[in-house]
Amino acid sequence: MRFCANENIPGDGVAALRGQGHDVLWIREAMPGATDEQVITRAMTEQRLLLTFDKDFGELAFRRGRKAAAGVVLFCINQPSAAAVAETIARVLASRDDWAGNFSAVDNRTVRMRPLK
Repeated sequence: MRFCANENIPGDGVAALRGQGHDVLWIREAMPGATDEQVITRAMTEQRLLLTFDKDFGELAFRRGRKAAAGVVLFCINQPSAAAVAETIARVLASRDDWAGNFSAVDNRTVRMRPLK
């Protein structure tokens, strides 16, 4: 899959996804300090599933009418260590193949999905 990992996604998570063969654009490497608008625009332009811990992307996707056809995954998980976060991110993303076109919120127990229309 093609992912756009926001700056707040730990490097261990990016490395885990890359290790699984995914194409990961990490904002911390490619566009450090980019605004949320710039990040979501880049993800949309390159058809990448946006991964973030930043709740502001929900507002961008719904209230401001910004569409991210490839989807947005908001992680709201405990972060005991970067390694634990990396394992959770890789496991959750591998558990489904219907992320595209949805705003998904992932917490420690559930995945909630809402279509981006």
